Amino acid sequence: QVQLVESGGGLVQPGGPLRLSCAASGSIFSINDMGWYRQAPGKQRELVAAISSGGITNYADSVKGRFTISRDNAKNTVYLQMNSLKPEDTAVYYCKAENGVMDYWGKGTLVTVSS
Repeated sequence: QVQLVESGGGLVQPGGPLRLSCAASGSIFSINDMGWYRQAPGKQRELVAAISSGGITNYADSVKGRFTISRDNAKNTVYLQMNSLKPEDTAVYYCKAENGVMDYWGKGTLVTVSS
């Protein structure tokens, strides 16, 4: 089992930055890819960014150039640095980890971009 806890969400003005963290615990040795997803009200959950155990990254087109995903394997933590935030980035952001057998999800952290 893998437990994921997100933190760092909150209210931010348009154009501002925010950094999300996701700390993993439990059977962390089995984790391969990790990623961030988001779900806005009335919309489906979508991939924001993902990072492999080897550091290869993948981004949604809507966040390329603004968001950066990174991973600290020593701390078992994945980060999402979000810059130039837009109102349409408002959503609950979820951390996901997979071990090739199962997907594990955190409970999410709310990001609200508003003036």
